[in-house]
Amino acid sequence: MSSQPMDLSGRGVLVTGASSGIGRETALLLSELNARVILVSRNRERLEAACQQLQGTGHRVEPFDLTALQEIPAWLKRLTAATGPLAGLVHCAGIQNSLPLRVLSLEKLEAVFRINISAAVMLAKAFCQKGCSVPGGSIVLVSSAMGLVGRPGIPAYSASKGALVALARSAALELAKDQIRVNCVAPGFVRTEMLEQLREWLSSEQLAALEAQHPLGLGAPRDVAYAIAFLLADTSHWITGTTLVVDGGYTAH
Repeated sequence: MSSQPMDLSGRGVLVTGASSGIGRETALLLSELNARVILVSRNRERLEAACQQLQGTGHRVEPFDLTALQEIPAWLKRLTAATGPLAGLVHCAGIQNSLPLRVLSLEKLEAVFRINISAAVMLAKAFCQKGCSVPGGSIVLVSSAMGLVGRPGIPAYSASKGALVALARSAALELAKDQIRVNCVAPGFVRTEMLEQLREWLSSEQLAALEAQHPLGLGAPRDVAYAIAFLLADTSHWITGTTLVVDGGYTAH
């Protein structure tokens, strides 16, 4: 193992949801660790803006709609033919809706699952294709503390994030023979654009109560990015099938 096990020099890492929030901060941190980052989301303009913040060279902006599930394997095959095989894949892209079970429609449920879990399955499947990843590759799925503990009003989101945890366990066992590791990071509430959307649903008193449920306070995107980088780097070469909870103590209650 390198004397600098967090160094990602020469490694290509694809990050979905890289135009905002945790995905954008993860891309930035990975560039600081000398990785070549492929930034993925639907919005080219926001991706370009995020890419301009990265350190180093060799990064790539790749607009793609992950709801096109069937196209993901062929898309990644073409992409890695141009960039070289990947050392890492981080699935940060996700949808959160605050719809109680009584008003949750099948359409809304399927929309959440399509990005949060179905796209993750297809990305992992694509990563395993010949020539798409290097031995020792690492897949990191961004789950949520809400996939581990209950919270009213977000059944679709919680179910999809819990499914990521189960996916990581199963895929880790299946892909170990290919020297591919699969893990999850489960953040608590982090100060991102997604949290700002909650302000439309929650009062100031409810938001204050939410923050109080985190003994260390609400997190920052960088807090989660550090955990993701740890699971991508040689620091976690003996870790697979697990979920690293980064939640300021939220689930310790």
